[in-house]
Amino acid sequence: MKQIPEHFETTPIVYAVGKNYQIMVPVNCETLMWAEVGGKCFYDDVNGILRSNCTTHRMTVPMDRLDAAGEYKICYRVVNERKPYYSDVSDVLEYSSKFYSVREDGARFYHIADTHNQVDKPVAAAKAFGEIDFLILNGDLPDHSGDIKNFTTIHRIAAEITDGEKPVVFSRGNHDMRGIYAENIAEHTPTDKGNSYYTFRLGSIWGMVLDCGEDKPDDHIEYAHTICCADFRKRELKFIKKVIENAHKEYEAEGIKTKIIVAHDPFTEYLSKQVSEEDMETYKKWAKLLREYIKPHVMICGHVHQAYITNVGDELDNLGQACPVVVGSAPGTKISLAPRGVWQPNVYVGVGFEVRNAKIEVDFVGNNGSTYKSESISFQSK
Repeated sequence: MKQIPEHFETTPIVYAVGKNYQIMVPVNCETLMWAEVGGKCFYDDVNGILRSNCTTHRMTVPMDRLDAAGEYKICYRVVNERKPYYSDVSDVLEYSSKFYSVREDGARFYHIADTHNQVDKPVAAAKAFGEIDFLILNGDLPDHSGDIKNFTTIHRIAAEITDGEKPVVFSRGNHDMRGIYAENIAEHTPTDKGNSYYTFRLGSIWGMVLDCGEDKPDDHIEYAHTICCADFRKRELKFIKKVIENAHKEYEAEGIKTKIIVAHDPFTEYLSKQVSEEDMETYKKWAKLLREYIKPHVMICGHVHQAYITNVGDELDNLGQACPVVVGSAPGTKISLAPRGVWQPNVYVGVGFEVRNAKIEVDFVGNNGSTYKSESISFQSK
């Protein structure tokens, strides 16, 4: 990882959300911050007030501006004392970084989920796959949200792989919902107006992040009445329908060649005994909309702590999946189900993708440098 200022916890990270990048910077002291891109400043402010009472800064920059500039500068002042009048702050300090946008003729990217506070092994696995154009972080990177410091795990993994020079896609996992700071995770991770589900575009790839929330019914004793995911998923159903209504600006936009879904849970595997009847109906509707309208080329998931591919109509296809589902996170720790694919004790195995010429090459690569399985997914590109 690059040398970082003493006031930063990691390098900045450039997250992709909608048609914007959200440049996020975790810090270890009070700072005022903004990003400069192509001669314009983008502030971390609330209605004109620069934020300092935070541990993660966020600057939202239009994708086309940063893609064109190919670089950005983080400007900040250290706050010694913030007072009603004549606050004591430092001179402006600067950190500059290159940025590489995703090319239009294809892309290589790596997927990580379920690290549960591991950093070194997942990072090593991504680097073993080789150079990438962007990174997907798909939930359960912290073990829980009971300690606010756990959120730094997300940014550390992203920073050590991308150096803040390449885009990152983030999706929340079910363990991220557990603990006193779970309600604050949106302050430390990319969202679309506070929502943990959104679309994005990187080069010729269009994607949708879906958030399944928790993995058991809301009234499960484990949650002690602290969640309302059934209603949350129904709001997400409305979001999917809205995306379909705006297809010409989303997955049918000019230049889109590949469509991917990112979701922590492989929800099309669910059976009625695992979720409530209400949730099962919602997931069936999700699957139907994806299958009949969006027609993605691949859905990328984690959650199961194993690595495998499920094709349409396979045994695990319980809800009518729209495309192949790649489950790609085998952390090499405990396993609760009989192995379905790749799982190696004490080895973190994630999944690398290369998209080119209407084909997706899939490689399950571990932190020890081994490629445990490779498959190809072919599709018709418009």
